[in-house]
Parts: sequence; structure tokens; C-alpha cells
Amino acid sequence: MAVNLRPPTVSQLPQPDDFHPPSLEWLKGTWIVTHSTLPMWKTKRNVRITYTVLPSNPKKGEVENTSNQLDDLVTYQALDSDKIHTVHGIDTAAESEGGAWNWRGTGFLKVASSHWEVLGWGDEGRPAGETGGLENDSESQWAVTYFAKTLFTPAGIDVYSRTNKGLSEETISAIEKALQEVKDPNIQKLAGELFEVKRE
Repeated sequence: MAVNLRPPTVSQLPQPDDFHPPSLEWLKGTWIVTHSTLPMWKTKRNVRITYTVLPSNPKKGEVENTSNQLDDLVTYQALDSDKIHTVHGIDTAAESEGGAWNWRGTGFLKVASSHWEVLGWGDEGRPAGETGGLENDSESQWAVTYFAKTLFTPAGIDVYSRTNKGLSEETISAIEKALQEVKDPNIQKLAGELFEVKRE
């Protein structure tokens, strides 16, 4: 299986001409974080991220293609606890590049912000970046996301799957190889730090 990943836009490297970001329809829904380089997930399990498209016109309450915001809800458990923790924020599409988002927390986390991007996405049964007309009903969908460094966390990478069983070994190996081939030394370094996130 071939996986092609782009460098993050914050690296200032040229973006590949053949990259196109996933549609909001494809991105929305719940994702399981199966692999990561972010240290905070080493002591967590069952990490899930749910994206919901926010209405482009709140007065009408209709979700339109022009919407540029996502409701971003992260849930997880500590390794030694059944309590479910949540982190809630709003993603606003970055103006410069498709597939890039600026996150800001809600409630007491409103002062916190971060930047994340989709480096690659696809379906295990199709070439990277192609859906074959399917939206959100494929259990083999995957995505690789990059999170820029903040005051509280280092830069990192997450691998998403639609199901708890995760992706095939072939797909994970292809993602690792693709990360190593991104012409950005920071991404290449992160490729060697990828670990599996505990899930049940």
C-alpha cells in the first residue's frame, strides 16, 4: 500500500501539487488515535477525537459547504482509571492552506490554542487521498495529523483510525515509511518516535 504524506505548512517546504485536503464530510465523525509521538498519550488509553461540522450560519442552523469551523471533542482515560476525561475546543480553518486548522479551547481552556494539519488521509482499500465516493462509512479510513509545538506540548504526530481495532500492520508500516521520506528533519525524527496508544 502506498502512502504519500506532505510536509507541514509550518516547515516552509513546498507543498506537493497532488495534495488535496479531505472534505469536511469525510473528516467529521469519531476517530481513534491508534499511534502517536505525543508524550501525553503514553499514560492514556482509549483516546478518541470527534469532529462535528459547525453551522456556517448559526441563525439558520444549517451546515453548509462554506463552513470553516469544527467542534473538536477529545475523550480519553488514564491507564489506571475508568473515568472519562474530555478536552473541548473549536477548530477554525487556517486561511493560508487547506487541511490546516487553528484550535482554541472552550470554557476554562479558552486561553489555550494550537495549530494542527492533516498530512495525509485515505482508505486502506484505495490510493491515498481517494474515497471512491464513500463518506464516513468505511472502517478502513485513516488520517495522519501533525500538531505544532505549544507552550505545553512538543510538536507531534497522531495516526487516526475509524475503528478500535486500528489499521493493518501494512498500513502502519507504510505510514512510518512515508513519514521518514518527508523532507523535513523534524518529521523524520518524529517518525522514529511513533508508539501505539493503548485502547480497549
